[in-house]
Amino acid sequence: MSGAMNCLSRGYNCFVHYVRKIDWSGPLLLRIYLAPIFILAGLNKMNNIEQVAAWFGNPDWGLGLPAPMLMAWLAALVEFFGGIAILVGFATRLVAIPLMFVMAVAAVTAHWDNGWSALPDKTLSVPWEWRKDLLDEAAVRKEKIVDLLKEHGNYEWLVESGGVTILKNGIEFSATYLIMLLALFCSGGGRFFSVDYWLCRHYSGQGAT
Repeated sequence: MSGAMNCLSRGYNCFVHYVRKIDWSGPLLLRIYLAPIFILAGLNKMNNIEQVAAWFGNPDWGLGLPAPMLMAWLAALVEFFGGIAILVGFATRLVAIPLMFVMAVAAVTAHWDNGWSALPDKTLSVPWEWRKDLLDEAAVRKEKIVDLLKEHGNYEWLVESGGVTILKNGIEFSATYLIMLLALFCSGGGRFFSVDYWLCRHYSGQGAT
């Protein structure tokens, strides 16, 4: 038994040794995934800053935030330039902080009342979903929409590129992005394919990120 455990331990240590050779791939893929999302979100806000500020500030149909124009510009600039920095791996840990803050604010102000799930799919509902009532209500409305489309529209053509759904708009996406940013905050930009790595290598003689 002891010999088998030692063999397994050596095998696992060997596996970990080789996996460490590609430990740069995790942060790199996270950066490549997240960067376009933030760049495009920031660019879209800048191109529609008046509408974004109106939505940020209106207490009736918007978020009711103070200083809405300032908040809109701050969110837009943090997302746009933060996304670029994430893409090239520059000041990754530092840039992740304001981006996480933006995601936290978005989750609390824009999505919290809708629960966790972005889409009202009961089969994929997580145990911590706190607005299951919206899942039930969305299912009823979806059936009604499908019935109306079948009766009054070309249903087969309408669903050719995807089925009918309702946007529940919970915190799922913003929370997921926040967690991914937290992973980058902990890991840094990664080895080899980040500006941070080469700056640290140049100034300290090490490949820290």
